[in-house]
Amino acid sequence: MSDSRRPGGKPSTINDIARIAGVSKKTVSRVINNSPSVREETRRRVEGVIAELGFTPDPQARGLAFRRSFLAGMIYDNPSPNYVVNMQQGILDGVRGSGLELVVHPCDRAAPDFLDNVRAFVVRQKLFGVVMPPSVSEDERVIAILEAAETPYVRIASVSLDAPERMVVTHDSRGAARAARHLAELGHRRIAFISGPESFRSSHERGRGFAEGLAAHGLTLDPAYVRKAAYTFETGAAAAAELLALPEPPTAIFAGNDEMAIGVMKAARDRGLDVPFDLSIVGFDDLPMASRVWPNLTTVRLPIRDMGRMAAEKLTAGLRGLDPATLEQPEVDPSLVVRDSTAPPRA
Repeated sequence: MSDSRRPGGKPSTINDIARIAGVSKKTVSRVINNSPSVREETRRRVEGVIAELGFTPDPQARGLAFRRSFLAGMIYDNPSPNYVVNMQQGILDGVRGSGLELVVHPCDRAAPDFLDNVRAFVVRQKLFGVVMPPSVSEDERVIAILEAAETPYVRIASVSLDAPERMVVTHDSRGAARAARHLAELGHRRIAFISGPESFRSSHERGRGFAEGLAAHGLTLDPAYVRKAAYTFETGAAAAAELLALPEPPTAIFAGNDEMAIGVMKAARDRGLDVPFDLSIVGFDDLPMASRVWPNLTTVRLPIRDMGRMAAEKLTAGLRGLDPATLEQPEVDPSLVVRDSTAPPRA
């Protein structure tokens, strides 16, 4: 095998590859960047020379050629670390083989410098593109920043907010309606709901779907049995403690995510209640922890890792020679996973 260095110890360049392969420098660049416009025979010849020389493209040089880095960004504001890790893994699945690396930018939408920090991140990194899970995906101010910077993006949200090539829609309300139907069919009538933050569209969609699901069974979501929390274990436990202290406490609680649902479990145990026979509990997301707590948590499954992968695949469609506008809009249909935390109420 040839040495990857030229006489004098200098590393091989695109010019060397073009000369040996008998093609133009532009053709070599197209092969390196996986352009679909190169004939297969030419691609194999160039790739053979690259392998023989042990040539590795300079990411900075590639970025300069495209006037962007080869970095995909994930901008998020989500209090659930389990959700964030699953989303990151999905995005990594989606960019694998594209030549992109993932950089993450946690933020706080309530902070006064939120938009300035997002703008600085996008401009400084010269991002190839951005994937945004809720609730950042729902913020039109962030979209304006990305469009001004001419940075491609894909949003993940509970409802469609943009063109199909820029969306992965999760239909949270459908999953919440299925949770309501499950509890109603078990015979529960005093049913409570713990909502996520007001700033999350998913909180409203899950609440709306749950109320509609109860209404389909002739039940009403009593405002006395509704509490607002923040998608965290601690706030779920605190909200449940309030509900369970009512003169007529609920026999079932639907929490807006799994972290809060597990907080509800703690509050129930603190009061000496037996889950599920004294209190049925349903969560949302089906994070890995849902099947590891005891009793195993009944929950609405959102395939979070798959959602991240689908969004990243949309973002990188052009690198794979596909037109994002022609791709089918990925939609997620949440399903109910019945485990051990729900049962009919005690007589």
